[in-house]
Amino acid sequence: MVPDGPDEYLQLIRDVDRVQFGAHMDFVNMINCPRRYLAPEAFIEDCFRKLGPYIKSTHIKDSRMDPLRLTTLIEECSPGEGTLDYPEVLRIMDRYLPADAPVLLEHMQTPEEYRTAYDYVARKAAEAGVSI
Repeated sequence: MVPDGPDEYLQLIRDVDRVQFGAHMDFVNMINCPRRYLAPEAFIEDCFRKLGPYIKSTHIKDSRMDPLRLTTLIEECSPGEGTLDYPEVLRIMDRYLPADAPVLLEHMQTPEEYRTAYDYVARKAAEAGVSI
């Protein structure tokens, strides 16, 4: 997936050089190696710190890695089904995004799965002291 990091995303924004061009933040898509997987909150903070002024919307989901595989496979999953520290992720987002920034759940199959994911995020937001 390209851009695959905040620095590459910034370069794309500079290259396009249009005021109307912004970033769609999907930090899980950029958690693409063990280093980022093992320190995701620092990576997510770096993404929002660098791209914050350009972010127009954000997808939220989670990531998980099977430790028994011989090769690295990081897969996305619904919030709460992976290893991200969601209270911290939501605090990071709260620091860098305006209150009315669109934040979207994605890739669930049924309305019930969306409800479960939303309820999880809402609980973690309450724990983090972040309004949604």
